[in-house]
Amino acid sequence: MPAILPGFASPALHYRPRGGGAGGAESVMSSRDNPLWLQLWRDRRTDFHQKKVNHYLARFWPDLARPQGSRIFVPLCGKSLDMIWLAEQGHHVIGVELSPVAVRAFFRENRLQPSRRQMGDFTLWEHGRIGILCGDYFALDKADLGPIDTVYDRAALTALPEDIRRLYVAHLRRIVPASAGVFLLTIEDAEEGDSLVQALGVDEELATLYSEGFEISLEHVESVFESDPQAPKQPPRRAEYKVYRLSGRAAG
Repeated sequence: MPAILPGFASPALHYRPRGGGAGGAESVMSSRDNPLWLQLWRDRRTDFHQKKVNHYLARFWPDLARPQGSRIFVPLCGKSLDMIWLAEQGHHVIGVELSPVAVRAFFRENRLQPSRRQMGDFTLWEHGRIGILCGDYFALDKADLGPIDTVYDRAALTALPEDIRRLYVAHLRRIVPASAGVFLLTIEDAEEGDSLVQALGVDEELATLYSEGFEISLEHVESVFESDPQAPKQPPRRAEYKVYRLSGRAAG
């Protein structure tokens, strides 16, 4: 799965996070990596942050037909502009982000004046329909989040090391209702030896992680040849941009 952010623990599989935020590589949450993540924000080494709304979100989210007023959870949210877009659709957005620098930057750069209050282990920053819990994702419980209708994950899963991905999904299932769905965006590199069918289908690890609690639907695949910014002299590799819709099994 992902080749995660430089300096973080290396995963075994073949996803690659792209840009940060919106559930993206905005927050790699594991105890061994938290200090490094916080330092990246303090040093402003945040080239991974996307400076515009994710176009797959804008294109495919309307197909979910979520009513206005739905509560959307954005794990590992950073300062993603996707939260602004979701709020503009009439949703209530609740993110979680480890770095207070990222949270402060989100509100400042969008010219929002949030209120702040302590909630247990978290500081809740709020403005209008957007709230961000500043703290560790793995410290969240149901009471912190309140009712959630849909989870928006843009590369939060794929930013994590393999062992932490299992914990991430298990914790997600504990803190959101069984009926909640997940709108999941990934970028996947085909491993050597993968067939075209494998590359363009549902990722095997993703199916293992989510199949117990969710019905998995692969809504869209787009193949793109890209150069690796970490190895610009290497030939471009094909990456699959995928849009998944995960329906909570209790929803039916």
